[in-house]
Amino acid sequence: MKVLIINGSPRANGNTCIALKEMEKVFGKNSIETETIQIGNKDIRGCIACGSCLKKGKCAFDDIVNETAPKFKECDGLVIASPVYYASANSTLTAFLDRLFYSTAFDKTMKVGASVAVARRGGTSSTFDQLNKYFTISGMPVASSQYWNSVHGRDKGEAAQDEEGLQTMRTLAENMSFLIKSIALGKEKYGIPEKEPWTPTHFIR
Repeated sequence: MKVLIINGSPRANGNTCIALKEMEKVFGKNSIETETIQIGNKDIRGCIACGSCLKKGKCAFDDIVNETAPKFKECDGLVIASPVYYASANSTLTAFLDRLFYSTAFDKTMKVGASVAVARRGGTSSTFDQLNKYFTISGMPVASSQYWNSVHGRDKGEAAQDEEGLQTMRTLAENMSFLIKSIALGKEKYGIPEKEPWTPTHFIR
């Protein structure tokens, strides 16, 4: 079993990293492999709605999005974490996720998702809500914790002082581990839920 972790911070070993490291320790204890990809310091452009991925099966911009896609396909869970900018996720992470989720046609049903927001003070709840939308449009169960998934700290390393935030991260990883294992057992016995054919309705017709 494997969890793919996306760190949307441009700062290596910053407060977002501290939050994620707390989760990694718990995943390791639960014999779940992790891989962390730092994308906040990459040059990633946004989606241009060209539709190329519908024909080619991958994004037209051949960068870390296409490199990550097969790892996303194979993982059992996905953690996405971001520092808070203007009460929302880092724009680099948003561009990455828009393209990653849209350009990958594989079934994401029952991959477990979890989002993490890190801030000096405010904006974590709105960022948390924003990131969860990638999961809930994709049939991915969302792992929860004892509180909304946020850690606080301004200067580098300050997140280590947020004892409640770090406990929230540990609880999140424990709950996510349980969900991943439970879903694996459920797939063996019941398979995954059947899907109806998509019935799109557009507002102009």
